[in-house]
Amino acid sequence: MKTNWTTAKIPSQVGRRALITGSNSGIGFETALALASKGAELILPARTQAKADDAAARILKQVPKAQLYPEIVDLAVQASVHAFAKRVMERFPSQSLDLLINNAGVMALPAREITADGFERQFATNYLGPFALTALLLPSMKQKAGSRVVTVSSAASNQGKIEFDNLQSERVYKPMQAYSQSKLADLIFARELQRRLKTVWSPILSTAAHPGYAVTNLQADHLPLWMKMTLAVMKPILSQDAAHGALPTLYAAVAAEAVAGGYYGPDGFMEAKGYPTAAPIPKSALDETVAKRLWLESECLTRVKFGAISDVM
Repeated sequence: MKTNWTTAKIPSQVGRRALITGSNSGIGFETALALASKGAELILPARTQAKADDAAARILKQVPKAQLYPEIVDLAVQASVHAFAKRVMERFPSQSLDLLINNAGVMALPAREITADGFERQFATNYLGPFALTALLLPSMKQKAGSRVVTVSSAASNQGKIEFDNLQSERVYKPMQAYSQSKLADLIFARELQRRLKTVWSPILSTAAHPGYAVTNLQADHLPLWMKMTLAVMKPILSQDAAHGALPTLYAAVAAEAVAGGYYGPDGFMEAKGYPTAAPIPKSALDETVAKRLWLESECLTRVKFGAISDVM
C-alpha cells in the first residue's frame, strides 16, 4: 500500500487538542510541530520544565500563534505520571482531549537501572508509564470520531519477546532485549486497548506506529560499540531524519485511512525509511492470551486499572 503521504495531507486540526509525550526532541518534536502548524492546541510534557519550555519556544518560532502548554512528566516514575494526569484533568476538565500520543522512550541503556518504583527503566519509561497515563487520561478523551490514542512502538518489536518471568530484566539484562520487549509490549497494548474499546462501541481508535530508522537522540552515546558501528554503516543508506520519521505517527494520529488497531511504519526497504504504510505485525503481538495476561500484569505493577472502559463513555 503506497501512500506517498506527507504532512501536506494532514487535515485542519483547529479546535483539536493533542498531548504528545517526549515532545521536546526527535519524533515527538516533529509530530508536535506538524500538528501545531495545522492549528492543533498542544500539551507538551517533557522530563523537565526547561526542556518543555524550550520545545514550545522552538515551535513558536515557526508557528507564532500556536497554543502550547509546556508541562512536566517523567514516565519512569508513577507518581510523576499521576501528578501530571491530575494537572491535565484539572486544567482541561471533562472530555477535552482529541489525541493522546505515547511517544517518549529510552533505548538500550548499557546497564540495568531500577526506578523508584522498582521497575527496570526501559520497561518503566517505554511501557508502564504510557500504560498508566493512558488509563488515567482515557476518561478525558472526547467520545467522537477522530479521537485516537497512538502508541509509538519500534521495528525492534520484531525481535521482542514478552518474558513474564523477566519483565524487569531481573533474571538477565541485555540492553536491546529489554528495549525490544518494551516496544513489543507497546504494540500489544495498542491492539488490546482497541479490542477493549471495540467491545463497548467506543468511537476512540487505538493505533500504533514505528518510525523506522530515524536519526534522533534516541541513538545515544551509551549504545554498545557493535551497534554504533552497525548504525554508522546503515545510516547513509537506510536512515531518514526525524521529520520523516514522524510521518507514521502522524498518519496513525490523523489520517482518515488509518484503521482501528492499525500499525504503521515506513514503506521502504526493511521498513527503515519512506512514506507511511501498514506495517507487518509480528506474530508475537498477535497472541490475545499474552495480551490479556500482560494487561493484568501491567495493572498489578502500576496499581492503575482501566476499570470498565464503558465507564468513560
